[in-house]
Amino acid sequence: MCRFNYDDIVERIVNSRSHTGDESDVRFDRGVCAGGSATVVREGTTLAVGRDVAVAPAVAAEVLRDTRRWPDWGPAIDAVESDDRYVTRGTAGRVRVAGAWLPFRVTACNDRRWDWRVSGIPATGHRVDRYVGEPDRSRVVVEVPLIAAWYVPVCRRALDRFAALIEERSGEESADRAIDVDAVDDD
Repeated sequence: MCRFNYDDIVERIVNSRSHTGDESDVRFDRGVCAGGSATVVREGTTLAVGRDVAVAPAVAAEVLRDTRRWPDWGPAIDAVESDDRYVTRGTAGRVRVAGAWLPFRVTACNDRRWDWRVSGIPATGHRVDRYVGEPDRSRVVVEVPLIAAWYVPVCRRALDRFAALIEERSGEESADRAIDVDAVDDD
């Protein structure tokens, strides 16, 4: 009989190096997020893969819940079909993963957190944490069940893509507001 020590397996995944020996998308740091890279922290029976983003929690949560944006930042998701653009509890639809369409249902949802099942199997949880006293900064977290620890590198890549997407969008909106203010000042 083979017994798995999940702590050892998680440790190997969290601290793995790429086949070339350099730091890459499969390298994780624990604790405080340094240089914008994702961190992995064990929270009970899940691994919390988190990344800081330079936007308000409400902005991050809106994009995280937007089904139309999932393929933009989720490397495993090729397409989404749902009647709901923004997930709420009970939102259902299907996602295309590796060419196969899989049904999903959101099982829990509030303003800054949602969980789902894909093909009836509990999948990742998603949340946005806020920093007290820092209204334009938040932490986006994907919760991965320990049994799916192998999925952590995919989540890190997703969070890096999410950060690039949302910070670019935030920068464009700031520039648009600056242009609008300049136009008012010129009148």
